Amino acid sequence: MIIAAELAEVPPGPKVVAVGSFDGVHLGHQALLARARREAESAGWPLLVYTFDPPSKVFVRGVGMLSTLSEKLDLLRNQGVDATLAVPFDEAFAARPKEAFLEDLARLEARRIVVGEDFAFGRGRAGGPDDLEAVAPTLKAPLLDLGGAPVKSTRIRELLEAGDVEAARHLLGRPYSARGLVRKGDRVGHEIGFPTANVEPAPSKVLPRGVFVAEAETGGRRYPALVNVGTRPTLGGGGLRMEVHLLGFSGDLYGHELQVVFLKRLRGERAFPDLEALREQIARDLEEARRFLNL
Repeated sequence: MIIAAELAEVPPGPKVVAVGSFDGVHLGHQALLARARREAESAGWPLLVYTFDPPSKVFVRGVGMLSTLSEKLDLLRNQGVDATLAVPFDEAFAARPKEAFLEDLARLEARRIVVGEDFAFGRGRAGGPDDLEAVAPTLKAPLLDLGGAPVKSTRIRELLEAGDVEAARHLLGRPYSARGLVRKGDRVGHEIGFPTANVEPAPSKVLPRGVFVAEAETGGRRYPALVNVGTRPTLGGGGLRMEVHLLGFSGDLYGHELQVVFLKRLRGERAFPDLEALREQIARDLEEARRFLNL
């Protein structure tokens, strides 16, 4: 897949262009991309995704993101996208009039445009799907409905913030995941017999809170895992941390990237009277995780 950060880097020629934030590349996005891919294959043109980094709502409203740019690019590649233009979304971009966006699409030589039926663009969200017809025939993909409501990034974000990773998985079409580098912690996990990797994801990444059964991947290998995402109230609290205990792993992970795939929430984070009580609860959590994973 060709990856570009500005229009000049996009190869010339006619193309089908799918436009949107595509945060999370959930089932609704996947349905839209499948439709765009069919258009591209029928016409013999490549499929380009025109997207934004960060997603517009992350920049404008300060909400968390479901996928970092690197994660989104991987997901788009898996959807058969030929090229992605990921432009920086900043104050200058947000202030552009809708006409400037239409000029972008014309310069990209868009011959078909595919957007969600609720797509809006330009300063003050002044533009909509009908405006895109001035550049090329535009297909307006209907919102995908699951469980009596549209599949949208906002809905998935709310589920994750409530810790409901299983419901989020239903809307994403895959388990939710987060990745980051392993940093040195205070080694309390080692002291109580459950060493953990302290993973540092992107600052704006949405993280479900609580204790989870998960899988952790590093160096091309995947391990069953127990994950705690929280502020560690038993140890005096602090900033949000993601701590991962890998079952069956021994070694040094400092400086390595670890991807965590959330499978099931076991419980919320809570304070314990002492480290021994915490150790006993972690042992029970591990037994429940092993039963869930059939280990």
